[in-house]
Amino acid sequence: MENQNPENNFSDYQPKGNHDAEFSARLDMKELQQSLEQVKSEIGKVIVGQESMIEHLLAALLANGHVLIEGVPGVAKTITAKLIAKTIEVGFSRIQFTPDLMPSDILGTSVFNVKTSEFEFKKGPVFSNFILIDEINRSPAKTQAALFEVMEERQITMDGNRYQLEEPFLVVATQNPIEHEGTYRLPEAQLDRFLFKINVGYPNLQQELEIIKNQHENKLEDKSDAVQRVINGIQLKNYQNLVKDILVEPQLLEYIAKIIVNTRENQFLYLGASPRASLALLTASKAFAAIRGRDFVTPEDIKEASYAVLRHRVMVSPEREMEGLTADEIIKQILETIEIPR
Repeated sequence: MENQNPENNFSDYQPKGNHDAEFSARLDMKELQQSLEQVKSEIGKVIVGQESMIEHLLAALLANGHVLIEGVPGVAKTITAKLIAKTIEVGFSRIQFTPDLMPSDILGTSVFNVKTSEFEFKKGPVFSNFILIDEINRSPAKTQAALFEVMEERQITMDGNRYQLEEPFLVVATQNPIEHEGTYRLPEAQLDRFLFKINVGYPNLQQELEIIKNQHENKLEDKSDAVQRVINGIQLKNYQNLVKDILVEPQLLEYIAKIIVNTRENQFLYLGASPRASLALLTASKAFAAIRGRDFVTPEDIKEASYAVLRHRVMVSPEREMEGLTADEIIKQILETIEIPR
């Protein structure tokens, strides 16, 4: 589960400089916050608990980044992603990854047109706005590699032609833990392209009871029918641009850099985070600030984003892994050792 318990509370953190009312109205976050609350309440009609996963998915939407959700079967990974797509009025496409899936099944293929005697490119399911890839680790490396260009550059090169994908473009992928039967480990290059990796755990007793009650009382055939659209594509694009303008103090930029550099020098880690991780942490921190209704980033936002941004980008050294040490525990240690900017 996400670590939501930073040692100190930095909600009182204020950026240095101008503290007057003029600053507090620098960016208007009200509409953004209201829209996100509406999205949460729509999803809450169907999903019980999993607040952390929903919040991270919303942060990824605002940060325009892709998400990898990992958890055992049956913890509402796929349905949550589908519901979020339903609350946003954009194109939705779902791809089920299987061991025999080919790159052309995702990207598209050239088909011979008898009438014109020419090859025409038939677009694949990836040509949409919100892509849900179910069980991404069920496909071999060849198919995984087809997503590299799509995810990073948001374009496809096929037969010498370049096809630009429409904005907003977001990939949400689900996977079962690597220990499960018939799974392939995702290549590091692909993991690095995901903004977040969200670990989804089991619900507690109270939530489990609520899930059973909801199912017992709900007479709808398809539970997602109750969910209404809240945001359209243009609004989402505006919100993403608004998030880019959020203020980050120079000492907080240094704080981000220190966290990333520490992962590379840490003796418990076999592989540290790349510069792409620094940029991801910056963008994610801004998104969390926006969700909290602030137009400036605090150290708490950076701490909260660190777990989901870094856990799939660092590799625990084999000796430590055998001792049962996880990436999350090492990230927690790193955050505790670095001095928090005041």
